[in-house]
Amino acid sequence: MSWLGRLVERQIQNARLKGQLQGLKGEGAPLPDRPGDAYISAADAAAFRIMAEAGVLPEEIRLKKEVTAQRAILAQTTEPAARKAAMARLADLQMRQSVAEDARRRFMKD
Repeated sequence: MSWLGRLVERQIQNARLKGQLQGLKGEGAPLPDRPGDAYISAADAAAFRIMAEAGVLPEEIRLKKEVTAQRAILAQTTEPAARKAAMARLADLQMRQSVAEDARRRFMKD
């Protein structure tokens, strides 16, 4: 387990012992279905959820949404010059998304 994982587990255990995890919103309710969380670590998934609840969007998530939107645009584009421009935009977004993901991984690395 990474140092961050150990720190998080320690904080959770301290909060549990102090009773700070009682009566929280959603307590006892099933966890929401988040199939995308299966592809990232539990710590990253928790961090992304916390940021989402706070209204903060990480750069890589913003870029992921832009990539999805650009793919839809590309799928509907038939004119060759416009299609070439749409593919270039998609490639740029995908590269920037990869850079953002790699930067996060290096930052979170032990």
